[in-house]
Amino acid sequence: MSKPTIGFIGLGLMGGNMVENLQKRGFPVVVMDLNQDAVDRVLARGNAEQASSPKELAEKSDIVELCVTTSEVVEALMNGENGIIAGIKPGSVVIDFGTSIPASTQKLGKALAEKGAGMLDAPLGRTPAHAKDGLLNIMAAGDRETFDKYEPILKEQGENVFYLGALGAGHVTKLINNFMGMTSVNAMSQAFAVAELAGVDKQQLYDIMSAGPSNSPFMRFCKNYAVDDNSDLGFSINNANKDLRYFVQMVSDLGSTTRIGEATSANLKEAVEAGMGNGNVPEIYDMFVKAKKA
Repeated sequence: MSKPTIGFIGLGLMGGNMVENLQKRGFPVVVMDLNQDAVDRVLARGNAEQASSPKELAEKSDIVELCVTTSEVVEALMNGENGIIAGIKPGSVVIDFGTSIPASTQKLGKALAEKGAGMLDAPLGRTPAHAKDGLLNIMAAGDRETFDKYEPILKEQGENVFYLGALGAGHVTKLINNFMGMTSVNAMSQAFAVAELAGVDKQQLYDIMSAGPSNSPFMRFCKNYAVDDNSDLGFSINNANKDLRYFVQMVSDLGSTTRIGEATSANLKEAVEAGMGNGNVPEIYDMFVKAKKA
């Protein structure tokens, strides 16, 4: 039985490896990316073609998958006369593997439903190395019938596939997860920065904190940079800034407020504006050290 053709937009570190995994498993792919070199690598592996527009990609695909940077990019790809919605096949599906605003996802899902197509939001956990081997953690949401239909495809890409409920629940869960993680990194990075400013031994601070309930992988990532100068978290300040901005917006859309989220978001925004966006999140320690008043 022939395998479905998968249209894939977004061939960055994660998306590019996801497509390589699909190709190794025998899926024909149709791809798009602003980086032609990334597209050429996919084409060189064979059983692949390049689309000239999101509409064309959707017309040629049985399943459309997205792994792009922001909700704004997803909306631009989906809408308009050359967008995915204009070309989507009835009975097909769009799977958004990025981290998007839940309200945006739900709106796009309604537009797809009017064309007889489905949508799943399925943000990812783990690393690009896991993506290449089909071992990602996938937090999927959408109506149950759509999830059940496409779960086998998700299992080709993820070792652990979680079903979280109605469309948008995956993005809600991912944003909550990243709020917790990035707030922890901000707090712990500032803790090490205060120790530096106060002349307290940072290694001793880590030894003390890690002996108690504050110990966590995030603390170790922060210590690795603040004490050992090893930036190894692998998640950029740019991405954290975007995710916290989305978290704050999501909480507002829910009719609530988040002072903690707003504070973390403000720190990350300041770091981006200071030119630190491409660095790993624990590098915000440098900003906290430099923030000492003259």
